[in-house]
Amino acid sequence: MAVLPVVMYPDSRLQAKCKKISQLDGRLQKLVDDMIETMRAAHGVGLAAPQVGVPLRLFVAELAEDYESPHAGRTFVLYNPEIVKASGEYEPEEGCLSIPGWVANVKRAEAVTVKGRDRHGKEVRVKADGLLGQAFQHEIDHLDGVLFIDRVSPEQLRRVEPKEDGAGARSSRSAQGVGTGAGGR
Repeated sequence: MAVLPVVMYPDSRLQAKCKKISQLDGRLQKLVDDMIETMRAAHGVGLAAPQVGVPLRLFVAELAEDYESPHAGRTFVLYNPEIVKASGEYEPEEGCLSIPGWVANVKRAEAVTVKGRDRHGKEVRVKADGLLGQAFQHEIDHLDGVLFIDRVSPEQLRRVEPKEDGAGARSSRSAQGVGTGAGGR
């Protein structure tokens, strides 16, 4: 496994709609492993394929084991994900691994059900709320070429300093980094 370079805004690859995946193969499995390693190294909650320069509909997400959620410690790999149900609304703070140092409160559904295929090609549906639901929405936005900064006005963006200890959303309640790396999204 390898830590991949994260594509940084304003790189145009972050604003392109990604292609559906038609066949799973060994190269995709290696990409998944590398994306998981990259997400963890960046202390992110999620990472989408275009954030590592690959224009495919794929993301990975994971909440830290100590996070208060039934999904804590579970790694999600979703190919061709789509939101099939959304409920509620809230405006959590959100950041992105591809746009370091900036956060904003972004309107998101409180809970989502996402349909896609897991790393083995099996069709799955995942119900997620809170930070994980936020990360799923953020990552799916990436696959559609939408960044969190596209969902807010420039006045809503706030500059933040990176944490000195390197800890991001994976190990705290902060969502800076949600999205294509939540906690670094």
